[in-house]
Amino acid sequence: MPDIRERFVKTNGVNLHVLEAGPQDGPMIVFLHGFPDCCYAWRRQLGYFADKGYLAVAPDQRGYNLSDKPEGVDAYHLDQLAGDFLGLIESYGRKQVFLVGHDLGGMVSWWITAHHPEHIKRLVIMNCPHPSVIRQNLFGNVKQMQKSWYVFFFQVPRAPEKMVSAHNFSWPVNVLGKTSRPGTFSKEELEEYRKAFAQPGSCQAMINWYRSFVPLFFENEDPLTITVSTLVLWGANDTALVREQAEQSAACCENSQVVYFEDATHWVQHEEAEKINPMLEEFFAKA
Repeated sequence: MPDIRERFVKTNGVNLHVLEAGPQDGPMIVFLHGFPDCCYAWRRQLGYFADKGYLAVAPDQRGYNLSDKPEGVDAYHLDQLAGDFLGLIESYGRKQVFLVGHDLGGMVSWWITAHHPEHIKRLVIMNCPHPSVIRQNLFGNVKQMQKSWYVFFFQVPRAPEKMVSAHNFSWPVNVLGKTSRPGTFSKEELEEYRKAFAQPGSCQAMINWYRSFVPLFFENEDPLTITVSTLVLWGANDTALVREQAEQSAACCENSQVVYFEDATHWVQHEEAEKINPMLEEFFAKA
């Protein structure tokens, strides 16, 4: 990744490890990764947008890779994760940015945009249902419930940590390597991810994200209407999510568009970067 800078940003009581690229005075894009990814999720986007004059910023979210990993489930409440984002953009002197989220990073992005729309110019979501849609499908769609077996398993104490860390973190490595298109992740890249999973405290922290958000969906009845212009990108061959959640999520937005990538999996930004990057650039230019 040429011209990629690393830094640590203090925000909301934690230190976040951040990759950034592009001019400091360019329009800012924040990219939020999901599980079991990290800031490397955006390696195919950072350089592209830097070359277009954007300041592209991709943090390791709390609990992941080189960022802080506070203890306890409550530390991973969506309000805390939103607070990390707000402090991050404040540290750059920004009041409003473009926001892109994938997987659980998409969930954080939905939450931020619903509660703090004044800080978001435009929203892009990749393979992550809106929280209201997650609640509807996670507890009412048999096919989705079957796909989400690990979400329910992660609610159990201790056992998930043992499974995830067993055999040198073979399960999360295989999640990336075996649910993506062949060749998406090189052996060298998968070994870098293995190092991220092995960071002290990372395994439990990543699982605590799930322990935090599942009970929240039972409690939250707010429709979380999205007033910001939203682009939903969806890899159709997603082993973890049923397809219809893309359109259901778009219905939670006042102004939205869904684009399917029929040959892509859950890891759409990795697999379809050559199509997605110009699409995002065009979407942002309309703001």
